[in-house]
Amino acid sequence: MKRWQPYVPLLGIFCLALAVRVLYNLTVGKNYVAGFDAQAYEKIAFNIVREHCFCLNPSMPTVGRAPLWPGVIAAFDILFGPGNLYVRLFLCLVGTGTCVLVYLFAREVFNKQIALLAGILASIYPGLFIYDGWLYSESLYTFLLLAFCYMLLLLQQTGKYRWAITSGITLGLFSLTRPNGLLILGMVFLWSIIFAQKKILSWRSTTTSFAIICLIALVVVTPWTIRNYQTTHRFVPVATGDGFVLLGAYNDMIFDNTPFRGMWIRPSLTHPEIVKHYLGCQRECEVQQNSDYERYAGQWVLSHMSDMPYLLSLHFLAMWTPATPDGDLPMYQFPSRHSSQIVVGMIQTISIPVFILAAFGLIVTWRRKWRQLLFIYLVVGLTIGECLLFYGSSRFRAPIEPMLIILLSGGIWWVIFLPS
Repeated sequence: MKRWQPYVPLLGIFCLALAVRVLYNLTVGKNYVAGFDAQAYEKIAFNIVREHCFCLNPSMPTVGRAPLWPGVIAAFDILFGPGNLYVRLFLCLVGTGTCVLVYLFAREVFNKQIALLAGILASIYPGLFIYDGWLYSESLYTFLLLAFCYMLLLLQQTGKYRWAITSGITLGLFSLTRPNGLLILGMVFLWSIIFAQKKILSWRSTTTSFAIICLIALVVVTPWTIRNYQTTHRFVPVATGDGFVLLGAYNDMIFDNTPFRGMWIRPSLTHPEIVKHYLGCQRECEVQQNSDYERYAGQWVLSHMSDMPYLLSLHFLAMWTPATPDGDLPMYQFPSRHSSQIVVGMIQTISIPVFILAAFGLIVTWRRKWRQLLFIYLVVGLTIGECLLFYGSSRFRAPIEPMLIILLSGGIWWVIFLPS
């Protein structure tokens, strides 16, 4: 019995997190119907299974989406048939894994008591579990990104290259989940330079580790890049899509008094003539479409430079809004349900205190725990930068939600355990 005692807290976190997520899916998410991006993922998965083609529309291969998440949905389609319940139950396990990683990370950096608190907070924090009932890629990406951070921490503390290998695999996987995942390589490079300059790790160790991570990540991603080149005859590492996002974020309607003010408006509304030009776009022109969308967005920015500080401030504020006005979330699909109202109330009540306490935790851990938390600081900074560049949304904040819980826990550690 004593042999199992060290694992009791971990098992408790696992059971609590899983129970919360399953309950959320069976109440708030009951009869959930995928829409918007989630519907696109389902269509691609359907065509993978039925047409043996990575296509949004039958017989029209696409490079507009990263492949891993539609591939996962397709696997569940093959195993259990159409329907999204089993996929959402899989996301319950993914989200539970994220909570377990929060516990492990906090235990490694702080202590067992703080780790238990962090795990419990992650289990019940709505900013994490709402994505485990939604067929977007956020839940899977968040888990893989946090797993990468944890493996990098273990690499830093042990110096064993097996953690560089697993880090490279994980980086490749989350890059195939969302194409901006490859930007994390820049953070790894910066992390390596800082650690080598501060003589925390030797230049040889950091250089070798960075090379291993890069090489393995590229090995994971390259087959898909080759597929994209064969499809479009253009270099597309993972997927296009930046142009579509930028065109919706930078346009003449973005300051209109709507719930999406300063966020994102569908290009078919902002630039109908441009979108109409590309209707029925196939293969090669998909990349050109993305480039043209980027160009139009860039031209708008250059002609509205005086408005940019205000617009960027709206992006920043929208990023820290507790919940985005996205009607596809389960609690917004079924707003009259008592369970949905409870979750919405939790989001509005809990989110802002979490943000404030996480900011406090970041400040007070900077001096004593910066070595263990440096990469989390870098990822949080990168995510804020991406939201400023594209647009702010609570959905874009999703990958750093578990990191906010870790930083919050660091603040509590500083208050309770740090000797005066």
